[in-house]
Amino acid sequence: MKKKVISAGHICIDITPVFPDRKVTDIASVLQPGKLIEMGKADVSTGGSVANTGLGMKILGADVRLMGKIGDDEFGNMICGILNNYGAADGMIHSRNQSTSYSVVLAVPGIDRIFLHNPGANNAFYASDIDEEALKEAAHFHFGYPPLMKSMYENEGAELLALFQKVKSAGLSTSLDLAAVDPDSDAGKADWEKILKKVMPYVDFFLPSVEELCFMLDRSRFEEWQQRAMGRDITEILNPDNDIRPLAQKCMDMGAKVLVLKCGAPGLYYRTATQELLAQVGRKSELDIKLWADKEGFERSYKAERVLSGTGAGDTSIAAFLTGMLNGEGPEDCLHLAAAAGACCVSSYDALSGLLPMDKMKEKIAKGWEKCL
Repeated sequence: MKKKVISAGHICIDITPVFPDRKVTDIASVLQPGKLIEMGKADVSTGGSVANTGLGMKILGADVRLMGKIGDDEFGNMICGILNNYGAADGMIHSRNQSTSYSVVLAVPGIDRIFLHNPGANNAFYASDIDEEALKEAAHFHFGYPPLMKSMYENEGAELLALFQKVKSAGLSTSLDLAAVDPDSDAGKADWEKILKKVMPYVDFFLPSVEELCFMLDRSRFEEWQQRAMGRDITEILNPDNDIRPLAQKCMDMGAKVLVLKCGAPGLYYRTATQELLAQVGRKSELDIKLWADKEGFERSYKAERVLSGTGAGDTSIAAFLTGMLNGEGPEDCLHLAAAAGACCVSSYDALSGLLPMDKMKEKIAKGWEKCL
């Protein structure tokens, strides 16, 4: 019998206008005041961790229940309509007092994405919204994007802590993903180091992007990365030993058990704790502790057939990683699957259209799928 999974947290409707298919190096050459840009059709899809990671896991064969909060409005109806196509709308939490979240995604070829985002009902997501009966049936709980959910970061993360304590007490293994924030917003001004120190003992799999994490834990280092990158994608200039490992050590010192840092196009850095710490992973996941203990490395990305947009690539990588873990795969194979899902995802404008079934990804890997240099 498949282990049941809950994918909870942030959900929205994503509206992605399709830009002309030509790469640019300077966003200012495209987005200029008064300039008319002829666009292709807009791609409309669900976005956020609940949809991207949750539906990604469903496509890959996992038994997933989605839990996101939406409003009683047209965007909410659109989300439910899309989720119904996957048979995954039943877990949605409806609020008459909140609007549904939306994002306008500016995916200019050659430039990292820009998001125009309204958090909507996500700001009113609470630990009490999690169905306790569903927890009894599930083996794993994934939560994504608390930086985009005001209830989760205000009061020094008290609600986020309560949420993870509730889930862990039910015996589930847990995972957490973050999100980029506006430095001038309330989320950007929150003390994320303090929040993560509180929450990390209850997180089994920590899966943020390296930029998001560095912004939250080491602002001066993040600013130094920005200076070195000189407007390019930060992940292009990072060194695993000098840049990434010190940041990873901070997470391990907080009590991280399995850490996967998404490092953009180059790949994924991973590190796991000792057998003693891994023994704290939720028992329902049935993790092979000996197989997973004391690992560290960098998994290079697979070459994508084409690159249209990075939207959701990190989320689908997490989906493949967690699905592999719950299927009993070892850490190295889970990382292969995560890298494969990311390479599939970037071949389409939305998070899910390019994703291959699990067996097809494994077959492509076994046949020697070429890695990026």
